[in-house]
This record gives sequence, C-alpha cells and structure tokens, in this order.
Amino acid sequence: MDEPKPNWFQRQRQKVQDFWRRVSEGLTLQELWTQFRKETTAGYRSYTKGIRPADPEEKETKRAGRVLRDLFWATLSKLSPVRRILLLVALVFWISPLLGAPLVFAFYAAAILLAILGLELADRVAMKRDMQIARDIQKWLLPHEPPACPEADVAFAALPANTVAGDYLDIFFRQTNGSTPPRPPLFFAVADVAGKSVPAALLSATLQASLRTAAYETASLADLVTRINSYACDHSLDGRRFTTGVFAELDPQSGSLTYVNAGHNPPLLRRGNGELLSLEAGGLPLGIERDRGYECRSVAMQPGDLLVLYTDGVVEAENEKREEFGEQRLREVVGASGDAEAPLVLESILKSVERFLGVAPQNDDITCFVMRYRGVS
Repeated sequence: MDEPKPNWFQRQRQKVQDFWRRVSEGLTLQELWTQFRKETTAGYRSYTKGIRPADPEEKETKRAGRVLRDLFWATLSKLSPVRRILLLVALVFWISPLLGAPLVFAFYAAAILLAILGLELADRVAMKRDMQIARDIQKWLLPHEPPACPEADVAFAALPANTVAGDYLDIFFRQTNGSTPPRPPLFFAVADVAGKSVPAALLSATLQASLRTAAYETASLADLVTRINSYACDHSLDGRRFTTGVFAELDPQSGSLTYVNAGHNPPLLRRGNGELLSLEAGGLPLGIERDRGYECRSVAMQPGDLLVLYTDGVVEAENEKREEFGEQRLREVVGASGDAEAPLVLESILKSVERFLGVAPQNDDITCFVMRYRGVS
C-alpha cells in the first residue's frame, strides 16, 4: 500500500527543518549556545586589548565613557579607511532622525551597514579560502602517525588556535649521511615559534625543512641543535621571532634518551614508580644568540616510563576567569596516568584542558606528545 503523500503543512515544515539544518550545520541548541559564548568571549578579548586598565579613583560615568570611546576606536582600527568613513556616515544617518531629519535617513544607515557587512564577508571568504589551503599544506607537512617502533608507544596531537599554527612537531628514525646503524635512533621534537597564525606557521615550516636537512648531515644531537640555532638566528628578525623547543632521540634497544631543551617548557618524565621528573637541561631559545652552545643530557628510560612533551598552549590555557591551567594541573594528570597507553594519556590531557577552558576560547596553539617506553620484548 502506498504511503500517503505529505500535505502542504508537512512539506513546509520539512523545508524549514532542512533550512535550519543547513544554517546550523546540524548543531544542537546547546552546542550553538556554547559556540556563541566562545565566539563572543574571543571577540570581547580582541576588542578590549587596547583598552586602558581602570583607575580606582576614576568616576564610574567617566570610566564608562572612556571604555565606550576605546571600544569605538578599536572597532574603527580594524576597518579600512574607506569603510571607517562609511561607518561614520552610517552612524550620522542613524542618529539624524532624532535631530529632526526624515526617517528615510535611518534606512540609508541600514543600507550602508549592510554594504560594509557585505564587503567584510567578501574579505573573510577570500581569506578563509587561502587559510584553508595553508592549513591543508601544514597538515601535510606534519606527521600523520608515528613510525612503527615496537619498543615505544607514541601519540601526539596539534591543535591550532587559529586556522594555522606556529607549533612544530616531528618524529622519525634519524639516519645520518654515511651512517646506517642496524636500529637508528628515534628522533622527535616539539617546538613553538613566537607568535601565532601565518607568520609563525611560515617560520615553523622553514624550521622543519632545515631540521630535516641537518638531521641527515649531523651525527650529534648537540651539533644538530647548534646548526638549527644558527639557521634560526638568520631568520629571527633580530630575535623577535625566536623559537623554543625540545629535541630528543631515543635508542629503542637500550632506552637511552638524549635531549636538548632550548628554552622550552620542561618535558615531564613519569617513572614506573610514579616519580615525576622535569627535563630542563639545554639553553636559550633558538634565534637569540648564534654562538651560544646547548647542554645535551641523557636519561635511562625503563619499561613503563612515560614521557610528555608539550607547548605553552597547554599550561597557559586560560578559562573565563583568566586563570591558567598551569603546570601543576598537568603534573596531576600525568601523575594519575598509571599504566595507561600513550593515546589514552594524551586524550586525558586534552580533555582536562578542554574542561578547564569551558566556554573560553583557545588563545594559543596546543601541541602535546606522549611516549610510553615498553622496552625490548
């Protein structure tokens, strides 16, 4: 038996549902509300960066006027000169009916505001398309999965604050020119270029190219970092674009971990008995001083030991109250990891940061690398 055809009201209802699904991209009302709060918080922080801090002796009315004036100039500064003038004209047209002008001036104001919105959207679409291409290229440059290493369980994640990130992550078996050991060391690095978005992402890509070349030509890890520092000094804009990072290599057979910390957040090493160590040996960030050497240290990893490398986007994540996640919270998560596999530990760290952020936006790139050493089976 044929099913009855939907009547006119059912067809209209289906069209409305399809329209809403297309507009909301399938998000629930709760998800839309959470996203709205995050976007408004991020926008508020962006517009209030230039506002002067409140003076305790300043009167409330004077303070409110100053804040409104600062917000007004912060808004104008984000527009091109032509659009600033259009916005001012629209504001004049908008208030002119209150001063006795014909009501049609308010419609002129709305038309001008819609024109400004259309121009801004056109710019955003073009920029978004270019940024998506840049993001795809950056994803292609980053490792998709760790190389097969029976002695170590590895997991990592890179979460950009914007479309592209200034964090750097790499992992590969390092074979030097003219030397092919039976089991080459497993090299891995986590680095953070000063700044965010496109400028930092471009420097991060050049860092990867230079590191891969130096890793092939240089046998010593200390010499490798020294060469990378020389390259960074040539492209640091007089030290304004420095790079922090941890560069390490693991001998899978013996468990010997050699590392250099170039001004980066100290990695956490959790021993099998629960002891937590910070790996701090190294030197200044890359790109500061060309002739500065770097201290290279080694630690012996035992089966069951856990190593966590991360960028400052993890510990400096801020919630709505402007409180930082902090190293202590990270140490608590790592300390409570027990014998969990690396992917589960990584997931636990990222979920802890996400819960801490709440509706606050992610203001910095987050990169985290976790390795559980299994030992020789």
